[in-house]
Amino acid sequence: MSRSFVPSPSTPAVLTANRLRDGLSVWMTPCGWDTDPRAAVLFEDAEGADAALAAAEAQPGVVVGPYLTQSGRDADGLPVPVHFREAFRQSGPSVETSAPHSRAQNSRHPQEAAHV
Repeated sequence: MSRSFVPSPSTPAVLTANRLRDGLSVWMTPCGWDTDPRAAVLFEDAEGADAALAAAEAQPGVVVGPYLTQSGRDADGLPVPVHFREAFRQSGPSVETSAPHSRAQNSRHPQEAAHV
């Protein structure tokens, strides 16, 4: 796996991806994929992290683009992002897909919407 850090108790990692069904950011939890990043498993060793990443990559019909990223811990020991990109992903979609202008645009070109 390509990363510039090795997961450890002081620099844990979380496994994240985008859910194929709706594109939302998801994190690997003890119960599977979830949109709550605070429920993510904190991987503290490279072997466990690599195994989880390999398992995620074997789910092409469920998630797309799985990767490990460094995480911190809050006062309760729950995962928190340490990089801006991850904090931004956790804030949710940056485009409102239910906005009237997006529905109107798709209805003008239904053949294009079908290919998205």
